[in-house]
Amino acid sequence: MDNHNETEGRLKTTGAASLAELHATKEYILPDEHMKHPVAVIECIEAIPCNPCETACPVHAITVGSEITNLPVIDIETCTGCGLCVAACPGLAIYLKQKEYAKGLSFIAFPFEYVPLPEAGQVIDMVDRHGRVVCKGTVIKVATIKKFNRTAIIHATYPVEQYEQVVNMQRLARD
Repeated sequence: MDNHNETEGRLKTTGAASLAELHATKEYILPDEHMKHPVAVIECIEAIPCNPCETACPVHAITVGSEITNLPVIDIETCTGCGLCVAACPGLAIYLKQKEYAKGLSFIAFPFEYVPLPEAGQVIDMVDRHGRVVCKGTVIKVATIKKFNRTAIIHATYPVEQYEQVVNMQRLARD
């Protein structure tokens, strides 16, 4: 699948993509409440030579295609939610989501490269694509993947009403 020409005219060149811009792409696929496990969500908006997400995926759920500058596309039915792509993405453009993780709560696992890191059980401010606080969340765990150990993966829950808006957390103050 070679979508370079189709993609080129609608790429974002400054700032974070808005939800409207993401919805206008075929690459943005958000799992709904029928998914019973976390699934990778890709918000890659730059057509640059890059495919670590595709090569990191052990089940081949991510496809970049023959043109290395194509935007990656996820097959959410194949994705197992292992998170290798989250840590492998140099642009921090992938996270895992599950809409109905627990009663009234959604789940997210996102890359985080700041210190200090939060701790399991800590209540944090969850933010949208523009860094605006949208709700409180609770850290479930902080993980690192041995192969990509420079990027921590924060696992957290937050209110299901903010499912699509939340993509990360606000940085914590240094002591």
